[in-house]
Amino acid sequence: MLDRRRFLAGSTALLLAAGCRAPQDVPVVRLGSGRAGGFFHEFAELLAKAATATGAVRIEPISTAGSQQNLALIASGGLDAGLALADSLASAQTGAVAIGRLYETYIQLAVRADSPIRHLTELRGRRVDLGVTGSGAAMTAERLLRVAGLDPATDIVPSNRQLSDGAVALHADAVDAIFWGGGIPTPGVDIPARARLIDIGDWALPMQERFGYDYDRVIIPAGAYPQAPAVWTVGVPNLLLAAPQLADSAVTAITALLLEQADALISEQTLGFHFLDRRWLVGTGGVPLHPAAADYYRDNHG
Repeated sequence: MLDRRRFLAGSTALLLAAGCRAPQDVPVVRLGSGRAGGFFHEFAELLAKAATATGAVRIEPISTAGSQQNLALIASGGLDAGLALADSLASAQTGAVAIGRLYETYIQLAVRADSPIRHLTELRGRRVDLGVTGSGAAMTAERLLRVAGLDPATDIVPSNRQLSDGAVALHADAVDAIFWGGGIPTPGVDIPARARLIDIGDWALPMQERFGYDYDRVIIPAGAYPQAPAVWTVGVPNLLLAAPQLADSAVTAITALLLEQADALISEQTLGFHFLDRRWLVGTGGVPLHPAAADYYRDNHG
């Protein structure tokens, strides 16, 4: 009868000889994502799938409310890594460091297609859904309202739904406007048939001046939403962050995924509008790169 310990030892040796790592040697990373259906959730699932295919790291996506909750959980030790909008990180007290800059998040404001609302300032007194409490997009939406001279607590009737529920509420005339952050096109909002985007791009500079973060003025191209015209909006990069104590081996493995498996990490919401390369990934602004990530970018791609 074959001795079980000898069998397991032999199996492990075969795995190592084949270039595979034994399961106990593979680092496990708890990755904070976001709500189901959103960009963060979709990207985390794609990253986990790519990691499984390589076997160098195991990523466990964890659904959260988004940026602000991810940052809080990284700070408390509840997550090893997380996704966050860069402006949320700038306002948080956390030791998180960056593995890489990912895609641009488009902060979008929509009203019903037949709404008389044409400008951000016309939201005064209106029912406005800001997005899920704890998400980076909700924080950015509040900042937009403030630079437009509106107090989110008193000058609007606020609510905080996830996007799928917010879109339903908008179509049903339960709210007058919804904010969200995501890629383009974001599914489910039904632009332009039942909803229309509001141009908010001119508010990027006032937001920079007031909040000290370098917001981008970005365009949603004509046709990004079928048959919809071009609209300017506010862009915020999203970052893949690591807790300072995350092992170098895990960070190196994830960094390799971002560079070597980039084609497998393009979500439906970024298809045709973004791609990952070294030059983009290292552009993390004022957020320092994890030393292991910086080493990998330098050693493998110049």
